[in-house]
Amino acid sequence: MDNGASSYRRFLDGDDGGFADIVRIYRDGLVLFLNGYVKNIHTAEELMEETFLQLLLKKAKYSGKSSFKSWLYATARNIAVDYVKKDSRLPSIPIEDLESYASDESDLERSYIRNEQKIELHRALARISKIYSEVLYLVYFEDFSNKEVAMTLGKNERQVRNLLYQAKQALRSELEKEGFVYEEL
Repeated sequence: MDNGASSYRRFLDGDDGGFADIVRIYRDGLVLFLNGYVKNIHTAEELMEETFLQLLLKKAKYSGKSSFKSWLYATARNIAVDYVKKDSRLPSIPIEDLESYASDESDLERSYIRNEQKIELHRALARISKIYSEVLYLVYFEDFSNKEVAMTLGKNERQVRNLLYQAKQALRSELEKEGFVYEEL
């Protein structure tokens, strides 16, 4: 599988079905990824739509230097970073208050993450450093290679390996605080 590159080429050649395929394949993952930046599922959905709108209107050139998926996620990340910079009024929500948002987020999480262990893992990701959660999310939920993560986050592969090791340690510590042990770490 080419991670959407052929669908994007079809779209650029005038086949709207290619764009529909990209949206169908990547929308849920992008929403969860973007939610890590903005901590609001509704805003994350809007940023996901903005990402696809940018592809639709600007028809940016995909160079093929990375996988299409990592290129798309890097585009979404840039949109989220711009949003956070522009809107400094985003509320800082304590973890204790996140339960009120859980109902909105849980439907999407349950469809995307199939069992209870992965749901607890996802919540723990929200409690560790943003860069750690980004690296872990891209590697374990989106199946990115270290090279793809490096391209997406603007790091080199050695930095990604180090971040991944540190992120696993931080996540393990966070999970142990809750009395949860995840075997795959």
